[in-house]
Amino acid sequence: MNLLYFTILLPLISFLLLSFSLNRYSNKLSSVIGIGSIGLTALLTIYIVIDFFIKQSSRTSIIIYQQNFWNWISVDNLNVKISLMLDGLSLTMLSIIIGVSFLIHIFSYWYMCGEEGYSRFFAYTNLFVAGMIILVLAKNFLLMYLGWEIVGLCSYLLIGFYYKIPSNGIAAIKAFLITRIGDIFLIFSLFIFYKELGSLDIPEIITLAHKNLEVSNITITIATLMLLIGAIGKSAQLPLQTWLVEAMVGPTPVSALIHAATMVTAGVYLIARTHSLFLMAPEILHIVAIVGTMTLLLAGFSALTQNNIKRILAYSTMSQIGYMFLALGAQAWNAAIFHLMTHAFFKALLFLSSGSIILACHHEQNIFKMGGLKKSMPLIYICFLIGGSSLSAFPLLTAGFFSKEAILSGTMIHGHLSFTIFAILGEFITSLYTFRMIFIMFYGQEKIKVSTKKNITHHLPLYILLFLSTFVGAMIIPPLKNIFPKIIKLVNYEMLQINIASSLVTIIGIVLAKILWIGKKNIVNKIINNIDNFIKQWWFYDFGFDWLYNKIFVLPYLLITKLLKNDPLNYLINVPVFLFFWSNRNLAICQNGKIRWYIASIEVGTVFILGLLLFY
Repeated sequence: MNLLYFTILLPLISFLLLSFSLNRYSNKLSSVIGIGSIGLTALLTIYIVIDFFIKQSSRTSIIIYQQNFWNWISVDNLNVKISLMLDGLSLTMLSIIIGVSFLIHIFSYWYMCGEEGYSRFFAYTNLFVAGMIILVLAKNFLLMYLGWEIVGLCSYLLIGFYYKIPSNGIAAIKAFLITRIGDIFLIFSLFIFYKELGSLDIPEIITLAHKNLEVSNITITIATLMLLIGAIGKSAQLPLQTWLVEAMVGPTPVSALIHAATMVTAGVYLIARTHSLFLMAPEILHIVAIVGTMTLLLAGFSALTQNNIKRILAYSTMSQIGYMFLALGAQAWNAAIFHLMTHAFFKALLFLSSGSIILACHHEQNIFKMGGLKKSMPLIYICFLIGGSSLSAFPLLTAGFFSKEAILSGTMIHGHLSFTIFAILGEFITSLYTFRMIFIMFYGQEKIKVSTKKNITHHLPLYILLFLSTFVGAMIIPPLKNIFPKIIKLVNYEMLQINIASSLVTIIGIVLAKILWIGKKNIVNKIINNIDNFIKQWWFYDFGFDWLYNKIFVLPYLLITKLLKNDPLNYLINVPVFLFFWSNRNLAICQNGKIRWYIASIEVGTVFILGLLLFY
């Protein structure tokens, strides 16, 4: 455990080496440094996991390992230390981040080969991983916020990686600004906690809050609301979700990194880490569930109308993170983290597989311009079939089935029947849009000639993720014992009812997708033609959120900038100068050296004074 800080230090050193190389390193050396550092971190993480379980087996209480380094900030009563904390939750997150990131880095060796900025790519991704590790291991909110901001910065750099394309820069700025909204609210919550409780240490804040604040107290309600908005921004939930789809302009391994191992899971971790505070604000906890439910449904409907493979997967990520928010809001804490883990497996598999398709199809991303890829890309077909089935919660065979069933049972246990029904509806929509994508890409006539160039760095990550996306991945139980409050379990017949209902809607969705999108598609054409064009466009453009934000925020901002274009403040400051100048010019006329002018001036002044005396 004394080596815990090396999980941050190794990727950080790699980032520094690659950043200061000035592209002097060869691609091979850059990949050795970039991938090697994450590989060493993965080995170190395995040692930490083994050591944790050995110590846990000898103790019955919860293990929280703390590592303090030095004072970071010391001003009056404010003392913030650089300190790390490891418990079952942070260990689970650390394992997911390092494990999935390592596989993505290996895949990137193949995917990014020959790309401009090869060493820059690995420098950014290593900093990304380091920032995420800081976020999940931080013992105090301020250090967590440092990791939070590093992750936001790296997302901007990686989304705009192909910076020569102007639209990519716009997408990167959009992601940075929208997530910045959540960041601002998160820092507000830190201010509230320090002002009311005098600390930024997470365990200490939780203890003091339970000691000094009442349930539903205005302070804890506002503070948790600020935390929620921060999580919404980073995890791309309603109404701050529009940046995630635009982020697909970055390299495909970056999309996998953002969606599976880092960034969007940060909001879920934040709420799970501070669950004790949210339990003191039940109204806000209910809002968490509402936000998750709305996001999983709206994102699912939007995915049904997309034609870009990466945009479909992006909307699926929004939807699955919505499931996690729903679980958190329904107090199914273990289920939320369990689904976070299984989602990391199958979503990384789907994104990396989509990267293989995009390269093989000469950077084509429109699924309707593909077709018949089943024969030419059998491995990728199997990856999409297993990954898509896990995403759709296909019964018994996939990891996603078990994690989603845990969420459904968790919502039922706490009496949230309506949320359970919406979650099952979300499963139907998920299976529909997922297999729509699979059937269109892999079945039918071949529309594009593919070029496949693969090696071990391409195959190995896909095989591992393929294996973990099956029921085998669901056998990995996160070490969350005593982290969250214990909940009762459903009786067998209730659990069976949920399993049957969930399985039926998933299978119905798959069958319906086959009927609609395989063959001559006469049925789907009739259905699409009968659907109002407004609804299709509404779903396609993310329910008009970008349009709404453009009207409410962007256009008024542009109007204000237009008004300020000529700097009215500068004009206002120049008014006294102009008045003095004008007075000087007029008074200077009087100084002309003519006696008659002076006598007339004296007389006018005398008359003016007499008039004042007479009337006042």
